[in-house]
Amino acid sequence: MNKIILSFFAASWAFTGLAQDNLVKSLDANKSDSAKKFQFTSIIDLEDSPVKNQGSSGTCWSYSGNSFLESEMMRGGKQLVDISEIYTARCAYIERAKNYVRMHGNIGWGDGAELHDVVNIYKKYGAVPYEVYTGLNYGTSKNKFGEMQAALEGFLKGIVENRNSKLTKNWLPAFTAALDTYLGKVPETFTWKGKEYTPLTFASEVVGIQADKYIEMSSYLYTPFYEQTLMMVPDNWSLQSVYNVPLNEMTEVVDNALQNGYTVAWATDVSEKYFSWKNGVAIVPEKEFEDMEADEIKKVFDGPQKERTITPALREEAFDNYTTTDDHGMHIVGLAKDQNGKEYYMVKNSWGDKNDYKGYLYVSKAYFQYKTTAILVHEGAMPDHIMRKLK
Repeated sequence: MNKIILSFFAASWAFTGLAQDNLVKSLDANKSDSAKKFQFTSIIDLEDSPVKNQGSSGTCWSYSGNSFLESEMMRGGKQLVDISEIYTARCAYIERAKNYVRMHGNIGWGDGAELHDVVNIYKKYGAVPYEVYTGLNYGTSKNKFGEMQAALEGFLKGIVENRNSKLTKNWLPAFTAALDTYLGKVPETFTWKGKEYTPLTFASEVVGIQADKYIEMSSYLYTPFYEQTLMMVPDNWSLQSVYNVPLNEMTEVVDNALQNGYTVAWATDVSEKYFSWKNGVAIVPEKEFEDMEADEIKKVFDGPQKERTITPALREEAFDNYTTTDDHGMHIVGLAKDQNGKEYYMVKNSWGDKNDYKGYLYVSKAYFQYKTTAILVHEGAMPDHIMRKLK
């Protein structure tokens, strides 16, 4: 997951043909009317932490994952702490660089990662408050990672392409020094509310989350259910497996979690034209955009409508033909219904609060079923009958 806001808007509203392009511009201009035509009523609302902005960085996975951990803290009775997303990302870049070198460069490099990386980094490196480590060490008020990532990738390519001599141990300190320059050095100890901590003691004593209690899952047809399978997406640099469950049970997990006070970290595709950040709505129309007439396109966000029935086969086909891609990470924090009684997940994003719902959006269950790439939940959120099946 490495979606960056600017590239999202370019991809999300890309049409083929001048006529369709003009229709989309017209639709985009009228987006603000959507909030009047969709009338959402909250059923479950579990969110109580601020909306963040990842800026020009592909760190959605860290923002959504740490928002999830913050909710887990509060669910456990802890005081809310604003966890540094860029500390998590920085530590992940170090681990990803090790894998990149070990694989002789035959693995992807970039900002992106997966939800499990947040939990894994928390377990190995701990956590720090945002006020201790902002990652803003290069003269900007928001993340802007383009130059840094180009420099890091060039450095690593130079290391693995220098195969005429034995690789020294110096490359990792040099790589870490580059991170220090762009993001700032991580303090070995820091004082927070009058007490001194290391990142590991802060994670243990203040955040207080047990990393081994979390389960990641998806739904595929090409591999057996209830077993672990490699998550075959480019940003799974840690080569971690996820549990494979039937599609209806993946939805059941989310519903059960919300009903019992647990939020859900969510990885998904957001490249579809019927994912509208400005409108704050994600749905699955009965037809694809390229099959719609002009008047149908104009009405896509014109209030609730009948949606396509999502089957496991349809979902699998979208993975295999690249129409579902591992784009973005967000945080499912509640459940709502529209004026017709249809249920939607309430989702917290990390693109600031400049949309119709102040940083949140409402995602239909059809969209969730069609476009989810993975979910991460606490084991206590799992329905007993599904938990017993996992091998």
